[in-house]
Amino acid sequence: MRKNIVAGNWKMNKTFQEAEELIDQIVVGMEKNSLKCEVIACPPALYLEMASDYAEESRIHIGAQNVSEHEKGAFTGETAAPMLASVDIEYCIVGHSERRKYFHETNEQLAKKVDILLDYGIKPIFCCGEVLEEREKEIHFDVVKKQLEESLFHLNEDEFSNIVVAYEPVWAIGTGKTASPEQAQEMHAFIRSLIAEKYGTKTSDEVSILYGGSCNPGNAKTLFANKDVDGGLIGGASLKAEDFLKIASAFE
Repeated sequence: MRKNIVAGNWKMNKTFQEAEELIDQIVVGMEKNSLKCEVIACPPALYLEMASDYAEESRIHIGAQNVSEHEKGAFTGETAAPMLASVDIEYCIVGHSERRKYFHETNEQLAKKVDILLDYGIKPIFCCGEVLEEREKEIHFDVVKKQLEESLFHLNEDEFSNIVVAYEPVWAIGTGKTASPEQAQEMHAFIRSLIAEKYGTKTSDEVSILYGGSCNPGNAKTLFANKDVDGGLIGGASLKAEDFLKIASAFE
């Protein structure tokens, strides 16, 4: 049975003190509530060890926001998979739309990142999705299919079972716009059908597919009610513990 997951992508926000306060508030809130989902916090890389310490004593899980496709070497400023594994990081976001846009990450590069994370026992949260122009041209299904095929579908079935997919309608990130529940369900169902074609229905039924496009406490319950939406990759709303916990409480 697939997991419901709510993952918070903090992006490049918070000082160390603010980050520790936020994760403490989330952990305390989780202790007070019986949540029907797995909760993941993805703080900036500088704070991963601190966050990992919290995970040892609570139900929260920790993810990184990015990883190098290289195992080690002369790559100044990069973070390698064995570094993440050494501080017990369980998840890592791969291919976020901001990484694709600002750092020009390619599907081939992302495939390498997925591979090296799996080599070190870290579960990739693989992001896919279309920009507004691609949706207006009605090629959004083709775009997402290509992203999955070129970055994930080289994996075998056992490897793929460790993947979490996050659908990002890029036109709905940080814009205040949100895909309608019907649009979200349509794309999530399409992604699941592609996985079923490649790996079979058992694998497709078990993979968690998250929605990542301006999900907030006001719309989370409606989005999560869709049968193929298994939670959310949360941006801005993850920076306030109260909002993030409300989203995590949105599962029926």
